[in-house]
Amino acid sequence: MEIKSSLKINSKYKDRLFCLIFGDETKKQNIISLYNALNGTDYSDDEDIKITTIDDALYINMKNDVSFIIDSYMSMFEQQSTKNPNMPLRGLMYFGNLYDSYIESNGLNIYGKKLIKIPTPQYYVLYNGTDEEEAVKELRLSDAFAKDSPTGKFEWTATLINLNKGKNDELLKKCKPLEDYMFLINSIRENEADGLPIEEAVDKAVRFCIENDVLKEYLITHRAEVLSVCLKEFNEEVFVAAIREEGREEGREEGREEGLAEGREAGREEGLVAGREEGLKQGLKILVDVLQE
Repeated sequence: MEIKSSLKINSKYKDRLFCLIFGDETKKQNIISLYNALNGTDYSDDEDIKITTIDDALYINMKNDVSFIIDSYMSMFEQQSTKNPNMPLRGLMYFGNLYDSYIESNGLNIYGKKLIKIPTPQYYVLYNGTDEEEAVKELRLSDAFAKDSPTGKFEWTATLINLNKGKNDELLKKCKPLEDYMFLINSIRENEADGLPIEEAVDKAVRFCIENDVLKEYLITHRAEVLSVCLKEFNEEVFVAAIREEGREEGREEGREEGLAEGREAGREEGLVAGREEGLKQGLKILVDVLQE
């Protein structure tokens, strides 16, 4: 299904709205606000935080959403609008690159006799998809192991936080940028549900947010960029949903065909059995008649 839009999408823009709001040096206060909400801390100084987000210019096809170091913690936020059970594995790969950069930039020697200290990892997956999901869920790398670990000692986890309505409302209240982000996302979805084409749904939601002082200054200044990113993001959601529905329909069709084939085969088997039984009965009757003569 081809999805058309009169608004040209600039591939140089950040690929998701979440990254626009939380993803670079100019958004440190937003990042700190989200970190505080998740951890019950009260950091406020931009100097407390060092952005470490992976740039795919350095690691080809390896780019995370938001990562940073604060108070000897290496934290990473990954936003997901679809369920992905592979986030622990992706996180392990991301953190490998993050620690590689940390070791190199700090001139640390991992081959010496002295134990080096590294920032403690914190990994959050922020989910706002339309599929039902728990409010908070631990995703484990060990679920992907081909065989159970004999010792069970090796593990890597991601904490999934559901941002949808009724799941973690208190968290959103503690972080205004996150609350505003979800307000815009929900507004777009509601407009789509009312039957508006995606471009109109996004534009109406952005105007509504500006009128209601939700991300107002940012949306006024970066309106074109936000529209572009939202269109790209929601078009991808539509595409993924369409692929899933095609898969479900193909599965149903294959199931029907298999069911018919099995039914025909079962019918043939039943026919053969019934035929043999009927033939045997007739043969015995003829034999009895002959003997009686």
